[in-house]
Amino acid sequence: MAETRTAAEAPPAVHRQPTLAGEMLAEFAGTAILILFGVGVVAQVVAGQNGGDDSIHWAWGLGVTFGVYVAGRTTGAHLNPAVTLALAVFKGFAWRKVVPYSVAQVLGAFAAALVVRWVYADAIATVDAGTTFDTQGIFSTLPGAGVSIGTAFLDQVVGTAILVFLIFAVTEARATPPAANLAPFIIGLIVVAIGFAWGSNAGYAINPARDFGPRMASFLTGYSTAMREPGGQFYFWVPIVAPLIGALIGGALYRVLIERHLPEAEDEQQPAGRIPTEDD
Repeated sequence: MAETRTAAEAPPAVHRQPTLAGEMLAEFAGTAILILFGVGVVAQVVAGQNGGDDSIHWAWGLGVTFGVYVAGRTTGAHLNPAVTLALAVFKGFAWRKVVPYSVAQVLGAFAAALVVRWVYADAIATVDAGTTFDTQGIFSTLPGAGVSIGTAFLDQVVGTAILVFLIFAVTEARATPPAANLAPFIIGLIVVAIGFAWGSNAGYAINPARDFGPRMASFLTGYSTAMREPGGQFYFWVPIVAPLIGALIGGALYRVLIERHLPEAEDEQQPAGRIPTEDD
């Protein structure tokens, strides 16, 4: 007869610390979820001709929310090299993990964009058989009509600064953050708001992985102009460099304007699910 155990006699739970490989897989998966919803909704609107700007903004925000829920317990769900960089500079995140996290984020975005490209291939071919700029914006951002590269660069700096400033505010345990299980939803709303307020100039990439991964996927699947903007100039670098600068500005502003003035909290532990900052 099989031996049974009562709850009191059950062996103690094993508390595992995630390995770097495990953390990279979490960042890969969380970023992939973000892109499946974000790039997927743009494909539905542009190629499937179903929906509009509002559905794009909401789906991107929900993609962020779901991605954070996927990776949050393991890594805090950066899902964005600009966020990872800001956390290393301002929040003590381990520098040795910055490049591995960023690589995992780009690869997750790349893989998810390939899935969208495959699933929506017929719809894309129907509206844009030549894979031109008409549908390139499904995968990567472009400057809006009449918007210069300089303005697009500035737009990405400002948008990412807002993103990081508010992420720091939402995840600061000494401030008035939401409960740990609600923070992903609030961060998703931040992205929705940025889309509504800052989406027209340059498509609010505000995330080098979100833009470069899908851009590479489109380049390798027929979009020969993927690295350029409609005027012919190289553009791929703008949604990479500008968000990194914006993240540092947003983090610095939060530290100067808010963090340094917060009251000290004794014996306060960071709630589960928040962004980890210790080098473990």
